[in-house]
Amino acid sequence: MTVAGVLLAGGKARRMGGGDKGLEQLAGRPLMDHIVERARPQVSALLINANGDPKRFEHFGLPIAADVIEGFAGPLAGVLTGMEWVLDNEPETPWLASFATDAPFVPEDLVKRLLAAAGSEDADMACATSAGRDHPVFGLWPVALAGDLRRAMIEEDMRKIDLWTARYKLARVDFAADPVDPFFNINSPDHLAEAENLLSETRGVA
Repeated sequence: MTVAGVLLAGGKARRMGGGDKGLEQLAGRPLMDHIVERARPQVSALLINANGDPKRFEHFGLPIAADVIEGFAGPLAGVLTGMEWVLDNEPETPWLASFATDAPFVPEDLVKRLLAAAGSEDADMACATSAGRDHPVFGLWPVALAGDLRRAMIEEDMRKIDLWTARYKLARVDFAADPVDPFFNINSPDHLAEAENLLSETRGVA
């Protein structure tokens, strides 16, 4: 089965002082470069979900789509945006994988393992876990549920991913958090400095 991907870059990054976390520099290049490098080989097509002026992401050479739900409605809006983009542009693709754009160590086998778990457990969708924590923004979503998600977001003001996934059978795939948690995410300048150190110490972590 083919899987498309969406990079969720629609947040406001308040704890980073605003702006785009994905454009912060890590090891001499934009943070999003690290995520794109790991995500792109795992999917058949890759979309950037970002609000505001799309020109700031043009150099990545990927399609860009703003939230289809207004008002900075969170990562669930990005998932819906990705689903509807797939329906319009990759209609034969049944699955969408979502990636946060602030986690430079995302596993290179993320999509493969999520897809395998969804199949073996006959689940509707799947998400990653590590160190006892769910990471729902690193998820695998059936594009066929786009209409249901849109209705939930508009008619029920649904905003929390875990409230929506609770309605379906969710497979959880656990990833080892040693020597580094692959879902370590950057939410502050201190985290960015920590990621610099981790990157130099763990070259080739997948």
